[in-house]
Formats: sequence, structure tokens, C-alpha cells
Amino acid sequence: MGEIVFAAKVTHVPSIWMSEHLPNFKGIRQMAIDGLKELGRRAKEAGTETFIVIDSHWITNQGFHLNARARHSGTFTSHEVPHMLEYLEYDYAGDPELGGLISQKIAKGGYISIAHDNPNLQVEYGTLVPMEQMNEGAYAKVLPIAACQFASIEEGKEWGEAIAEAVKETGRKAALIASGSLSHAFWPNRVSEQGLNSINTEFNRQVDLRVLQLWEEGRVSEFLDMLPDYAERCRGECNMIDTAMLFGALGWKNYNGKAEVIGEYFGSSGTGQVNVEFPAAAAAAVKAA
Repeated sequence: MGEIVFAAKVTHVPSIWMSEHLPNFKGIRQMAIDGLKELGRRAKEAGTETFIVIDSHWITNQGFHLNARARHSGTFTSHEVPHMLEYLEYDYAGDPELGGLISQKIAKGGYISIAHDNPNLQVEYGTLVPMEQMNEGAYAKVLPIAACQFASIEEGKEWGEAIAEAVKETGRKAALIASGSLSHAFWPNRVSEQGLNSINTEFNRQVDLRVLQLWEEGRVSEFLDMLPDYAERCRGECNMIDTAMLFGALGWKNYNGKAEVIGEYFGSSGTGQVNVEFPAAAAAAVKAA
């Protein structure tokens, strides 16, 4: 019987790549990099065989989509910020079996659901940036899942539940990664360069910090009650659908695991960023009850 052995919400900002590859920005995201590497170490220690990455930078308009190719390889340059992220080489095994089963589970719920095996469908940086740090040596398979920008929080909950069911049936030991920001309000273009390391508005910063407090205290039910308003008022990346799916898979309001922030909360181009682990054992306890 399979299980989700590791779960986390992670940052994927392009400045992580800049921190390692552009001399003028050397080390600016070392704390975030160290956090991702530590999460990767923990995922490996937990026995992870496949990283399921809910990629809020792979944005779709309708339906549920997975990149279920048997191999993901290439050289990535961002069309969005080509001056910040380019020539990122990657090569990971995919997981068509798990991707196909997740898609079937979602479709049974009445949704458009496709596990794609298309050589022209490449991987986005919401997957590639964290995987470069967390999956060193490509020790685990990678299964990217798109973020539907018009899906509701309730749909995210149901999709997360289906992901957990599929993992259980495959026998796979999986790490579930919600790759996306907290608040997601960018600075206006004229001041974007100066705002590389800061949050757009004190309101967003304070709400983000409150959310982290709730997570660390295991007050998940309270957080989920505020999630729709949080996503709207703080301009959640893809309506924070990655976060909804993560908690859906972990047990929704029945999950009360106390999160651990790895490193510190930080600002990037106006957005709020963090690396957080959610104890998978707490989700297993929910399902066993």
C-alpha cells in the first residue's frame, strides 16, 4: 500500500537560480536554497520514490492536467523572466503509472482530467527550481501537476483527496509538493528591480505571517476557513489552488499536524515566500482514524 511520506509548501522564485548563477546576485537566496536542500534530504530519508509537484507556474484555464511523460529532460529558459532564469538543464524520470491513476480518480469526480504524454509539453520552473535543489542526483521520479487558475478551493480539496487515493493504490511512496507563493502581489514594473527582496504591502506581510503562525500551531481548520478570502485579498498565485490540493490530500480540516518553517519567510519581487514541511505522519493518523 502506498502513502504520502512527505509533504511541503515550497518557493520556486527565479531569484533562487540567480543566486547560484549570476555574479551580481550571488548568495541572495542562499537561505531558501538551504531550506529546499534540507527538505530534499528529509524527503529522501522518508523513502520518497516520486515527487508529485503541484506547479502553480504551470497555469491552465480548465480541467486537471498532469505531465505524465516517462522522462522529463531539456534546457529551460523562462519566457516570463528570461533575464532571471535561463539555461536550466534538467533530466528526471517521470511516473506515467501514478499520473494515469491520479487522472482516472479525478475524472471519476466528473472533471476534465488528462495525463499527458506529449513530447512538446515541457516542464515549468515551478517544478524545475525546487527539484534542482530537492532532487539532487535525480533520486526520485517527478510528476508535475498543473494549477488551474479558475478552479475553486473546493475543487482543489477534492483533487487533493483523489491524489492521496491514487498514491495509496499504486503502492508508491510519494512526496507531495505545493510549489507556490503565499501572497502574490508583484511590484509595478517601474519599481520592480528595487523591490527584488521585499513584500508588496504591509497588509500582505502581516497576513502571511498570521498564516504561518496558524500552520505552526496546527490550527488548520481556522486557516482553511480563511483560505478563500486569503487567496482573493492577497492575490494568491493561481487562487492558491496548490495549497488547497495539499491540504485536501492531507485530510483537510481533520489534519492538525504542526508545520515547520525551514529557514525564514522572505520577500521576492513583492511576493511572500517560504519553505514549510507538513508532517506526513499526521495525515496518516487522520486516514487511520
